[in-house]
Amino acid sequence: MSITLILIILTAGISYFSFENRSLFEKLKHSPYAETKSKEFYRLWTSGFVHGSWLHLGINMFVFYQFGEAVEGNFIFYFGELMGRINFLLLYLGTIPFANLSTLYKHKDDPYFASVGASGAVSGILFAYVIFNPWNILLLFFIIPVPAFIAAVLYLIYSSYASKQGQDMIDHDAHFYGAIFGFLLTIILNPEFFSMFLDKLINQTPF
Repeated sequence: MSITLILIILTAGISYFSFENRSLFEKLKHSPYAETKSKEFYRLWTSGFVHGSWLHLGINMFVFYQFGEAVEGNFIFYFGELMGRINFLLLYLGTIPFANLSTLYKHKDDPYFASVGASGAVSGILFAYVIFNPWNILLLFFIIPVPAFIAAVLYLIYSSYASKQGQDMIDHDAHFYGAIFGFLLTIILNPEFFSMFLDKLINQTPF
């Protein structure tokens, strides 16, 4: 079984139990105030395994499955069976807390701010996918066909803009910084990926 599927099963299980047990949900969610005042920094990780609703869980895990399997396959191809899986797990688990650091700093004195979900980590996986497949066609909003690299740029622009507006309940900071971290960590794991990415970006355009 792939690491991707294991993480999906684990996330779905923890999310389900948190749906049924509100106390568990409250203990696992990302709460900058609790993390700084009570030193409950474990929340930076656990928040990535709980979700606000079945729809929230379903969308995140659907996207994660689509891109996670592809990225994990590339990692296994370049790093080998064992190290590929280990590095993929490192990428996912490392992106969760990093994606939360911005809101940890911004809202450390706000007892009412909280966020949950794997969106930050999934964004990191999506941007790792772009390294290997910059010109693959993705469906923006599940409708509009757009090359992966262009979709990634639009995603960053939108996440940055939406974060500054602050008019909804979505943690756009986690999306933005999770995406950046996923891209950078993948290249750190193997710097040759960056030259491969540039080569594909320049020489394999669909135009």
